[in-house]
Amino acid sequence: MQLQEGWIVGARRVISPHFNFRPEGEAPSLLVIHNISLPPGEFGGPWIDALFTGTLDPDHHPFFAEIWQLRVSAHCLIRRDGEIVQYVPFDRRAWHAGISCYQGRDNCNDFSIGIELEGTDTLPYTPEQYAALQSVTRLLMQHYPITPTQITGHSDIAPERKTDPGPAFDWDTFRRGLGESNNPMTPEQEV
Repeated sequence: MQLQEGWIVGARRVISPHFNFRPEGEAPSLLVIHNISLPPGEFGGPWIDALFTGTLDPDHHPFFAEIWQLRVSAHCLIRRDGEIVQYVPFDRRAWHAGISCYQGRDNCNDFSIGIELEGTDTLPYTPEQYAALQSVTRLLMQHYPITPTQITGHSDIAPERKTDPGPAFDWDTFRRGLGESNNPMTPEQEV
């Protein structure tokens, strides 16, 4: 896996208009793991791409009528089969975190990379998703000042608002695949 001008070489690219520049001199130093499914609990289809590109049809599903005007994006989505879709180059500021705080720093979008896993808080993620997430994470750690302790869930940076990636996300499996020893600390304890 290679990175070229902030894009993963070979990943499917769907360019989102929902990004801007990071503060001057700010390199991403935090990885935030999310989950998403559209409609909720359903997988596949074009709806996540549509949400992140601002083209979601509010008439297609009742839930879409509530969210179609959101201006949100993530850097990447990892589908259930392990496909990686990239929306925003990593050196740009995707709009994934919202109101957030990590280790006393507000506005996590300024200094983080957001990766969405196609899933829910309670349904197990697939082995293909863990493998793809681990590959992307190792790549990011080669290019940006992200360390294993600088990886967290959306629920940890916005605990009043968010629950993802949820209890279904197996942090031990993810971390073991990065080559780490079994770290008994949860992300909540690391924050």
